[in-house]
Amino acid sequence: MNDSQLLTLVLVEDDPGHALLIEKNLRRAGIANSIVKLDDGQKAVDFLFKKGAYSGDEHAAPFLILLDLNLPVLSGYQVLQAIKGDERTRAIPVVILTTTDNPHEVSRCYELGCNVYVTKPVEYEQFSEAIRKLGLFLSIVRVPE
Repeated sequence: MNDSQLLTLVLVEDDPGHALLIEKNLRRAGIANSIVKLDDGQKAVDFLFKKGAYSGDEHAAPFLILLDLNLPVLSGYQVLQAIKGDERTRAIPVVILTTTDNPHEVSRCYELGCNVYVTKPVEYEQFSEAIRKLGLFLSIVRVPE
């Protein structure tokens, strides 16, 4: 994500410790983009579709979404289905970022339209390093306008 493409990262993560660690390590990888943090699936859907508390908001688009699967209210699967099932949001890249490494769950996410699936390591150092590498990857990603 170079300077010519201003992109907002939408981090949907219910664990405040994970959210902080993700943001910290993305910053360490040189990601300077704005990060919107949402802590449940319904807030993510409302934010993206400008509903509820977000109705009337003007969002800085385009977006790239970092989405956990195990979320309160609406699951990550439900959020992913909502995003990929609507022509207004279908092109938004979605990176699944979760502790779930079950092959069935990985397949399900790709079938629902996720663009990248990343398993969060449990160990602190490995988690930090994985997010830093993700940040390096995101620094070269291009998304549709």
